[in-house]
Amino acid sequence: MAERESDTVRRLAAVAARYLADRPWLPDPGAPVPDLADPPAPACEDLGVRIAAAYDRATGPPDRATLAGYRRFAAENLAQYHAAVRAGIRVVPWQGPGQPYADSADLRERVGRTGTLAVYLTRDGHGPGPATDPHPLREPSPVTVNGVVFRHNDVFRAVHDLFGHVLLGAGFGPRGEFRATWCHLRMYPPEVHPVLFTEQIGQICWFFYGPHLLRPDGRPRRPDDPGYLPARHRPYPEQKVTRLDQRLFEEFRTLFDGRETS
Repeated sequence: MAERESDTVRRLAAVAARYLADRPWLPDPGAPVPDLADPPAPACEDLGVRIAAAYDRATGPPDRATLAGYRRFAAENLAQYHAAVRAGIRVVPWQGPGQPYADSADLRERVGRTGTLAVYLTRDGHGPGPATDPHPLREPSPVTVNGVVFRHNDVFRAVHDLFGHVLLGAGFGPRGEFRATWCHLRMYPPEVHPVLFTEQIGQICWFFYGPHLLRPDGRPRRPDDPGYLPARHRPYPEQKVTRLDQRLFEEFRTLFDGRETS
């Protein structure tokens, strides 16, 4: 690891530790950077298929409690964003072609080396179609960088990349996203957990394990199966304002029971 990268990751770890210390109401947050491996692939796949199916089935307008959860989620993301920026981390809008990073290793190396995170903007991609339909996270946030008004989803993308991927070194695949989300949850109050679970785990599971990607036996297609779609050709999930079954969240939690060592 480059020295500058070490400095950036240590700075993010200090931000997370201070953030948790300043919020004693968070339930037993534990270490800000737990020594935690990715959960086993078979368990992720089994649960991921069921989460993807639940996300695919979710319909109807959100209830008042769900909308309130999204508002609180947006506020918590802003608090985390400002904590990172105050510590010297730069967050800028990505205005080049395609995605700003090739993969999670590229993200971590470049942010570690430069101390700057480029955010792929919601206006350029948020679901399968134009990012114009009403959605709480598509609303403008108070953050403006380089003349670009960040939407609340841009703020979330920033803090998830910083505290879920750069800090932890977690990958962009299902196992890495499960670990990144599990560790990032400790920075949110419990009433926000269902929203983060839907926004991150629900959507990532649909992308990797959605019904359109399954074989007739209900398992995900493998690269040598007919009809297999590489990730670069897969559709993105529809953006839904919903809460998934709490039992799925509790099962997600059990993937990490007894796995933390610090």
